[in-house]
Amino acid sequence: MYSVINRVRPAHRALAFALRFNANTEGSSCVVTDGRRLSPGVSADVDPLRATSRRFCSRTALTQGLLFRQMFELESSTYTYLLADTQTKEAVIIDPVLETIDRDLKFIQQLGLKLKVAVNTHCHADHITSTGLMKKRLVGLKSAISKFSGASADIHLSEGDKITFGKQYLTVRETPGHTDGCVTLVLGDQSMAFTGDALLIRGCGRTDFQQGCAKTLYQSIHQKIFTLPDECLIYPAHDYLGRTVSTVGEERKFNPRLTKSLEEFVGIMNNLNLPKPKKIDISVPANLVCGVQDI
Repeated sequence: MYSVINRVRPAHRALAFALRFNANTEGSSCVVTDGRRLSPGVSADVDPLRATSRRFCSRTALTQGLLFRQMFELESSTYTYLLADTQTKEAVIIDPVLETIDRDLKFIQQLGLKLKVAVNTHCHADHITSTGLMKKRLVGLKSAISKFSGASADIHLSEGDKITFGKQYLTVRETPGHTDGCVTLVLGDQSMAFTGDALLIRGCGRTDFQQGCAKTLYQSIHQKIFTLPDECLIYPAHDYLGRTVSTVGEERKFNPRLTKSLEEFVGIMNNLNLPKPKKIDISVPANLVCGVQDI
C-alpha cells in the first residue's frame, strides 16, 4: 500500500498553468499574465526577488519530429517538461511535481502519448515529485534519477547514458554542485539542455545544503554546459521572474555569477545567506523514495 506523504499542502491546481509549444514550426509566441505575484517560497534556491507581473515568451521546438511542452507549477516555481516523438508518440517527462500530476496526465492523455520515463534532474528540496504516484497510474512507466542522488528509482543514471523515446533521445551529463546527484539532460541534436537546478537563467542553484559545493558547481557548468553550442536552449527547473528560456551563449556572456572567476564565484555562493527551503524537511525524505512511502 502506498500513500503520498500526508503533510503535503493541498494542491493549487487551479493556479498552475501550462506554457504550450507547437512542435515542428519555426517562430515564437508570447503570452502575458499581469498581476501575478511570486509564491512565498521564492527564496528557496536563488536570491529573494519579487515581481508584480509575469511575462512568458515561448520558443517552439525546432527539432524535427519533436513535440515539446513546458509547464509551470506556481507554489515552487518549478518547470516540468514533456517531450515526445511525434511519430511513435513515446514520451519522457522531466521534473514532474505532485501538485500538478492531474494536469500532466491530462496532457499526456489528450496528446495520445505513451510515457516511458519520468526523470528527476536531482533530489528536490522545495517540492515533492509526482514520479512515484505517476507510476501507480501509468502502467509500465519507469522512474529515473542520478545514481549519486541516493534516491530509489527504476533507472539510475550515469554520465553518457541515453534516455530514448522513439527516434529522439536525451543524453545525461553529470553536473553536481547543487547536489551530488544533479544531471543535465541534453537533447540528441544539442538544441536543448534541461539543466535542473545547476544552471538557472542569469543564476544558479544554491550550494549550502544537500552536499552542495560551489567549486564543483562552477566546474560542472563550465565543463558540461558551457561547452554546448552557443545556440543551445537552456531550460532550467525554476525561474522566479517569469523567464522561460535562455541559451548557452547568453549565460556564458551575461550570467552575473558564472562570468566571475572561480574564487569570486565561491565567495558569492558562500555569502548568499538564504533561508532553507520551506518544504525541505518533507520534500527530501519523500523524494528519496520517489515521492511515496510505505504505510
